[in-house]
Amino acid sequence: MMNMKLSFRGWLTIVTLVLLTIVVIVAWPQIVKAGGLLAQVNILILLLLIPVQFASYYATGGMIFSYLRAKGELKQMSHWSMTRLALELNFVNHILPSGGAAGFSYLAWVLSRHKVPVSRSTMAQIVRFALTFLSFVLLLAIAMIILAFNHQIDRTIVVVGSGLMVVAVGGTLLGIWLIKSLDRLRKFSAFLTKTINRFINWVTRGKKLVIVKAEVFLEFFDGLHGDYMAIRRDRKILFVPFIWAIIANILDVALIWISFWSLGYPVDAALLFVAFGIASIAGAVSVTPGGAGVYEAVMVTFLAASNVPAEIAIAGTLLARVTLLSGTILFGYIFYQLTILKYGKQPTPIER
Repeated sequence: MMNMKLSFRGWLTIVTLVLLTIVVIVAWPQIVKAGGLLAQVNILILLLLIPVQFASYYATGGMIFSYLRAKGELKQMSHWSMTRLALELNFVNHILPSGGAAGFSYLAWVLSRHKVPVSRSTMAQIVRFALTFLSFVLLLAIAMIILAFNHQIDRTIVVVGSGLMVVAVGGTLLGIWLIKSLDRLRKFSAFLTKTINRFINWVTRGKKLVIVKAEVFLEFFDGLHGDYMAIRRDRKILFVPFIWAIIANILDVALIWISFWSLGYPVDAALLFVAFGIASIAGAVSVTPGGAGVYEAVMVTFLAASNVPAEIAIAGTLLARVTLLSGTILFGYIFYQLTILKYGKQPTPIER
């Protein structure tokens, strides 16, 4: 028999999907009711998702490109092109089970056609994720204060909210700890190079001995460290991206709120911030494309545990996810194909 070892993410996904199956079985009567609620959707309210989703992609693009423009890159790229690229980026992350790695690679490839170094485009995405986390922590703290004043906070929300803050801040600090030391980065580069090549050698049974060259990774991480040190010397460069991050987080939660509103049940926005955060993190570590199945399971479970009627939690979550993913996949695919036609097929790491 083949000996298969699952990663932590793999086991987490399996456990979550098992729990999702149990939830579906136990909550089947509520799922049937949710199906009936979907037939009562206010289409005019639901159509608000279109401009709000566009604004969300615009904010995401603003986060990445305001940093790159401050570094002297992409002076000629229009705001429309930035928004479109943000949509393509989200599309790539949703169709590939990569935990965001595909998005890093895709953006670096597209921006390299605009003479942006790979290390700088990667730093732009690191800045995006770090500021998204930090701004979310700020908004989450505000949401929990609002819930406390409205007497809608319980032990579950406190534990989950506190856990989200620890994960967000801890992950950011860990990344900073690694990037700020050139020595640590170079050791990590050597480790990563050796690990990837050994893995590929094992997968191909010795047919490919080297897929990543040490000097390529070393140059990349040196550039990453240089950009980080430049940010430390001029922290004001992060002000505009941070504002965009706050706007993007608010819009992302607004998209879910609109879906519930269209059902005639506008859930407390502060509660949705907590639910959105835990579901997003669970979806991010999942191996399924876009966290499909995992995100919905966690969102529904948390909302139901927070006294939102189960049928409402199911109907609102599914309505939001299906509508938003449909728009992302449809338009993202079109723009993605146009980019492929313009630049050719994205090369593999070994071809770079």
